[in-house]
Amino acid sequence: MVYAEAAPAAPHRDEFMLDVALAFLADEFNAYLLRRTGSLAVGKMEIGALLDDTGKLAINKGTVRLCIINIEEERATRAQLPERILVDGREMTLPPELRLNLTVLAAADMTGYDTTLKGLSQVLAFFQSHPVFTVDDYPGLDPRLGQLSVEMFSASHETLNQIWACLGAKYLPSVLYKVRLVSIQDREPERFGAPITDIAIDLHDK
Repeated sequence: MVYAEAAPAAPHRDEFMLDVALAFLADEFNAYLLRRTGSLAVGKMEIGALLDDTGKLAINKGTVRLCIINIEEERATRAQLPERILVDGREMTLPPELRLNLTVLAAADMTGYDTTLKGLSQVLAFFQSHPVFTVDDYPGLDPRLGQLSVEMFSASHETLNQIWACLGAKYLPSVLYKVRLVSIQDREPERFGAPITDIAIDLHDK
């Protein structure tokens, strides 16, 4: 059996992928809006909560607010086994990767109703023409995300009422989307293996 010393692994950044995924989608939409209209003065997408700590609407006038309203585990592709990697010559066992589907809300609040509808139309047009984002096609996508797919989520009138009631806000022109798959990997190891420090070759005569 042969044991080889592993090269030191690069340090890992914090794996907070929910904000990374939303920030990427907002950045891509804003770049699209700038190409289409030449300005971000009306309809710029920002991420954040709909309401502030006092319960007041937190959307800046003239913008579209993107926020997460639900998180679901993707069980169909759920990893069953832990991941093993080498860090500084030691085997590190990580828990199975958590794969998520997000329900996100894009709500527009412009200076007038007609302008609000135009802003929301830009969102609809963008995600209709950009349903899938991959690292190969979008260098700005974090490689740890791999791929994001976005599809419109059609909710009934009753469901919309329940959503806005739970959010504690008055209804704004908005659209719901499902964002698949966001991966979460905790880099806090479950356990460490013994360090690999040398090469040993065992030869047995037959």
